[in-house]
Amino acid sequence: MSASVCRIAVFYDGTYFNKVSNYYLYQHERRARLSLKGIHDFVCAEVARLEGAHLSRCQVVDASYFRARLTAPMAQERDRLYGERMFEDMLVRADVNLYQQHVTVLADGSFEERRVDVWMALEAYEAAVLKRYDVVVLLTGDGDFVPLVRKLTGLGTRVMLLGWDFSFEREGKLHRTQVSHALLERATYPVMMGEVIEQRRDEALINGLFFARAPEFSPRPAAPQAALTAAPAPTPEELDADERPGVLANWFADKGYGFIRPTLGGDNLFFHVSELVEGDALDLQPQSAVSYHMVQGDRGPVAKQVRLLRA
Repeated sequence: MSASVCRIAVFYDGTYFNKVSNYYLYQHERRARLSLKGIHDFVCAEVARLEGAHLSRCQVVDASYFRARLTAPMAQERDRLYGERMFEDMLVRADVNLYQQHVTVLADGSFEERRVDVWMALEAYEAAVLKRYDVVVLLTGDGDFVPLVRKLTGLGTRVMLLGWDFSFEREGKLHRTQVSHALLERATYPVMMGEVIEQRRDEALINGLFFARAPEFSPRPAAPQAALTAAPAPTPEELDADERPGVLANWFADKGYGFIRPTLGGDNLFFHVSELVEGDALDLQPQSAVSYHMVQGDRGPVAKQVRLLRA
């Protein structure tokens, strides 16, 4: 390849990215979310290898993230406003442009995402025509993007696909995510990330794809009682002999850990999402009633075998 800069653009299918990131945080042994900066570093290194270029000449010049979003009232009702703002801050730090539109509310009150994939395809193609990217990276597994890949290839733009195949069981139901075979066949550089992560798990570049796992540390002092309004929690008699009742005082969904305030008194206890043995991590929020086993960790007592208790 010539000595000119290899210009790379990355386009994120937000729904797909969130699904993959949740898998690594809640189901995979890494227990950590994906890092946008880590993905960009990996992309540059992989493009340099495949294109036979020097790493310093392979640069991400544009990155765009597409997703559907809740309206403000819907997000507030579900206590998601803060989490969404935190995620937007992460996009800003990674120099990723955010494209979003409201979800469609159905007659039964549920909602679904529509047309975001079409918007992403149109924006990606238009940007490739105007800015003449050398490589366009698509982080998705949706076969609906096959026409986009054909069009980009027709422009002379190489297409790298970052995709994951994975499955897990939750509450007795098997959940499976697979990359479209047609999409893999059309991409210039198809990269099955799950296989790469497992095969190169000891490399710094691969570990950099993830945020650092939250450490187990001594629980911070309990918040003042007046600052917390306790949710209804079961009496000790309703729990197993070794279980204790508590309330989720804090929950950092983007980091996968939180603190439990014991109903019977005492310091708040640290717990990691990997210790949730009953209930869905997506349902965790401050003031959720839980039960747990208290054990002595390396740096003090922590909560293990946490169960989310339903009202």
